[in-house]
Amino acid sequence: MFLFFGVVAEALSHVALKETDGFTKPLASMLVLLGHLAAFVFLGQAMKGMPVGIVHALWAGLAIVTVTALSSVIYRQHLDLSTWIGMGLVAVGVATISLSQGHSH
Repeated sequence: MFLFFGVVAEALSHVALKETDGFTKPLASMLVLLGHLAAFVFLGQAMKGMPVGIVHALWAGLAIVTVTALSSVIYRQHLDLSTWIGMGLVAVGVATISLSQGHSH
């Protein structure tokens, strides 16, 4: 659950980064900084029960897919087929890691 919250915090923070206008807008800038802080707090909790490499791989992969999906909806960024195929491959990789027997949740 902590890993999920870490991914959500990171993804929202990255999507909000565009709104900071180079960190010239205080509210958006604070959202980005607090989102990153929250992500690391949640990830630290997730690492109590999972190996660092697994947490990082899952976090990075899920954040990539989430940020890409959110930015396509929020900012209406057009993504070509090869990008979505790449996102699918990342998702398959995340699922493979998550379902592996090499770690416990």
